[in-house]
Amino acid sequence: MGTRSSLALTAILLVAAACGGASDRPAAPAPVTPAVQPALADQAAGQAECGTRPAPPSTYQHVVWIFMENHKYDQVIGNAGAPFETALAHRCGTATAYASVGSPSMPNYIGATSGDTHGIHDDDPPAVHPLTADNLFRQVRASGRQALSYQEAMPANCALDPKGNYASKHNPAAYYAGPEDRAACKTDNVALGTPTSGALADALDHDILPAFSFITPDLCNDTHNCGVTTGDKWLQSWIPKLVASSAYRSGTTAIFVAWDEYTPMPSIVISPSTPTGSVSDSPVDHFSLLRTTEELLAIPDFLGRAAQAPSMRQAFRL
Repeated sequence: MGTRSSLALTAILLVAAACGGASDRPAAPAPVTPAVQPALADQAAGQAECGTRPAPPSTYQHVVWIFMENHKYDQVIGNAGAPFETALAHRCGTATAYASVGSPSMPNYIGATSGDTHGIHDDDPPAVHPLTADNLFRQVRASGRQALSYQEAMPANCALDPKGNYASKHNPAAYYAGPEDRAACKTDNVALGTPTSGALADALDHDILPAFSFITPDLCNDTHNCGVTTGDKWLQSWIPKLVASSAYRSGTTAIFVAWDEYTPMPSIVISPSTPTGSVSDSPVDHFSLLRTTEELLAIPDFLGRAAQAPSMRQAFRL
């Protein structure tokens, strides 16, 4: 087999390791190439991750968000330039009617973490929009647990201004300036590192993943400034690391890959209890993601519009 063919097969096998085995239900995302299906099935049989548990835990210990940028559903899922994301959606779960809650980027990040866009219609930095509103990071801290943001290319903890490929507009925790929010940001808003070294890799390797993790790729890897294939390769470098962790294998971790805009955006749900090939066409949005996360972490009070938003738990057996 040639080098290119070997690399392609390796990428498909990584997806199989990340999610569940073959399913007899029709799949909305593009199917896996038939030529490699037997090898994929053999690999999945011993290393399946999605669909391996018949029921979810009553409460999750860890919820992980990864936010990507600026693409509609069919620009990613089913795109030949995004084989990993397409296969991952096929092997785990995807919502096909996921909507943004504002425009441009930053209001969506704020809406997803506070339940409201607070009238923001721009991407101005935290100095322009210091928010005292309650937020998911504060809720998790109030419950006695940790909420960390892992920001790729961030030059220092809780950097309030953009620099290079780091975008403060994609770092929602940096906007919250209410009681203890800024002090917490300085310790809990850290540089991401790589899959082999750095803050998140250490947390995964030493089984100290926080209750809530907000992961932001840099402006290239999140596909804001670079193509879909770049983001696909970035996710392929991180998702296997996440699902191989003790936190995920315990059965009490859920991972959401979300895009900020444009409606309808791609979305991928990964958990051991999510049936392989789960597809939901029910309308959901960033407020739904917030509500679902509050439910999974047993946070009793829903923030803002999350209180009226539909939950994603039933659709993906969370």
